[in-house]
Amino acid sequence: MAKGKKQKKFTKKLLHKYRLVILNEDTFEEKFAVKLTRLNVFVIISLTAIVLVIGTILLIAFTSLREYIPGYSSTSLKRQATELEIKTDSLQQVLEANEIYYASIKRVLTGDVQTAEFNKDSIIQAANLEAQQLNLEPTKEDSILREIVDKEDKYNLFDSAISNNFVLFPPVSGPISETYNVEKKHFAVDIAVPENTPVKATADGTVIFAEWTAETGYVVIIEHSNELISVYKHNATLTKEQGDLVKAGEVVAMTGNLGEFTSGPHLHFELWNRGYPVDPTNFIDFN
Repeated sequence: MAKGKKQKKFTKKLLHKYRLVILNEDTFEEKFAVKLTRLNVFVIISLTAIVLVIGTILLIAFTSLREYIPGYSSTSLKRQATELEIKTDSLQQVLEANEIYYASIKRVLTGDVQTAEFNKDSIIQAANLEAQQLNLEPTKEDSILREIVDKEDKYNLFDSAISNNFVLFPPVSGPISETYNVEKKHFAVDIAVPENTPVKATADGTVIFAEWTAETGYVVIIEHSNELISVYKHNATLTKEQGDLVKAGEVVAMTGNLGEFTSGPHLHFELWNRGYPVDPTNFIDFN
């Protein structure tokens, strides 16, 4: 009985009606009034809370505000981070390659290298190595094409000849004042010539260094095919800049007598193959 009375009393309290009135403070005029029960207030507050929670979740999930929530990952941020990581890795590889490349150029300039023995025809053999490794056995279609071309060129007045020999052009002509000497670490030949004698590129290539140095004056370094590098030191002036493409026999500098390591007008000429110095007289006749 007592329990039933308590339940009825609790239910009565929930359903007991109250009047919420808004009055004018000066005139006590009633502006707004509403009848409420405790149950209605509880239901309204609960629904309002649920709506606010759902609205907040939707606002965070489908707007850019989610990026400001700690620990919440954004798809665009992930994509940007991945792209930056790939670019960073690529830049590291480029930097490592450039460091190796510049270290090689530095060794060429300073002569701080280990020597290696080269056959006289090693560079020529390297130039023809790729052609030797090819399978040159003619196929049936190739034989038919050869017959057609032979018929077309039978009465051609101009004969074309292709030379496979790798020829180096002498940069200057003159007597050699100091020869190539490994024991003295003189990885070059010095050719005695008058000042302002044109210095010519020994082969087609790209100028990879063209600057002034205190020890050897104006220096030009040209990179050729077959991993060959030629170096021209003690010049008075330069006619080419870094990045220029040059042809064999093209003037790249004018000889001089500049630098701490010079004893008279001459050209200090070096040849490097695959990072090792070679004797230029094995390939070039300077007289």
